[in-house]
Amino acid sequence: MAKYESGVKEYRDLYWAPDYVPLDTDLLACFKVVGQEGVPREEVAAAVAAESSTGTWSTVWSELLTDLEFYKGRTYRIEDVPGDKDAFYAFIAYPLDLFEEGSVVNVLTSLVGNVFGFKALRTLRLEDIRFPMAFIKTCGGPPAGIQLERDRLNKYGRPLLGCTIKPKLGLSAKNYGRSVYECLRGGLDLTKDDENINSQPFMRWRDRWDFVAEAIDKAERETGERKGHYLNVTAATPEEMYKRAEYAKELNMPIIMHDFLTGGFTANTGLANWCRENGMLLHIHRAMHAVIDRNPHHGIHFRVLAKCLRLSGGDQLHTGTVVGKLEGDRQSTLGFVDQLRESFVPEDRSRGVFFDQDWGSMPGVFAVASGGIHVWHMPALLNIFGDDSCLQFGGGTQGHPWGNAAGACANRVALEACVKARNEGRELEREGKDILTEAARHSPELAIAMETWKEIVFEFDTVDKLDVA
Repeated sequence: MAKYESGVKEYRDLYWAPDYVPLDTDLLACFKVVGQEGVPREEVAAAVAAESSTGTWSTVWSELLTDLEFYKGRTYRIEDVPGDKDAFYAFIAYPLDLFEEGSVVNVLTSLVGNVFGFKALRTLRLEDIRFPMAFIKTCGGPPAGIQLERDRLNKYGRPLLGCTIKPKLGLSAKNYGRSVYECLRGGLDLTKDDENINSQPFMRWRDRWDFVAEAIDKAERETGERKGHYLNVTAATPEEMYKRAEYAKELNMPIIMHDFLTGGFTANTGLANWCRENGMLLHIHRAMHAVIDRNPHHGIHFRVLAKCLRLSGGDQLHTGTVVGKLEGDRQSTLGFVDQLRESFVPEDRSRGVFFDQDWGSMPGVFAVASGGIHVWHMPALLNIFGDDSCLQFGGGTQGHPWGNAAGACANRVALEACVKARNEGRELEREGKDILTEAARHSPELAIAMETWKEIVFEFDTVDKLDVA
């Protein structure tokens, strides 16, 4: 029997493996690390690999009962972070057997578990994950995906057009339904519960949904178009969540909504499975994401959360707007939007993508641009997000001086004008003003919208910038 010697571990000796060549089946992670002063980089990086896989601070006798060489995580590369003298990137390879099949929950529990409180670290951020195909094939992914969603909604050749009902809290169920109807008959495809609308005393969920269903039916009959509303089924318990989802199905609604971070990945995966089995589309809101991802040195980058959502299941995911009121660097946003929609995304540091990621045949997810946008943003939004997106104007619809229907009409005219101009080969962002002005000659609703929001911009410095030289 091998000799057992207890003592404090030197992580570097066991978990620092600069000669290791990652396997195709390994799960790869990139962390941005700032260690405590005086602690060598290799020791800190190895500690991250150890504490997120098989290690502990002391040598223990039960290590002799398993094959740690097979199961341990390995830090195989360290890189400088451009423009940051204190931080470095640690690249770690994890054997796939460390993770339960199809469980995003288990992956995150390991990679961002206790290690984030480790005293040898000052800050730690999970920048990216490469999921191996062997793991992806165990995950359900989007219940429908982009193409099937277009087929169910009968929307082709352009982005979907949506709106979050405002004010987000305080309306009665009947007045809420009235707002939904006005937006949909004016030209929108979809309307939406905001993330914090559940079942408050002023508007219980069942009452709201009955009026919304009536509004959708009336708007569909008047416009001849398929309409929908994101009914937020997020609830205090999974049982209540499924109860609400079942009622949405009874009402013949095409889509429901979930707050995937506050609700949790376990609830989200279960709901995605339910949607797949019941022919329902699933819209995902990212409430709470900035608590996790906005600090450039500590937390989890949203590109990781977006990847995890695609695996867990969702047909639409909020991604920010780049040009609106919410945080979002353009190149970084494009990087994680690619992770939602493409079948293969190559490594591209200029977009914050640290690994090649093969998604195989997993369906894609619509990118949802929402937050402080209006008609003047339309050319840039179409240029940034393309057709496989949903553009949601909340205040940019309902703030129209002539009301919700006029605001919706203005958005629809602006979108179709921009799509037509793009298809003709015009440069949207350079010629955007001319394109919208031409369209406004035939649409007084658009003309008023352009006059209303001509001075509204959100030009603030980005907090979470890409680490590029």
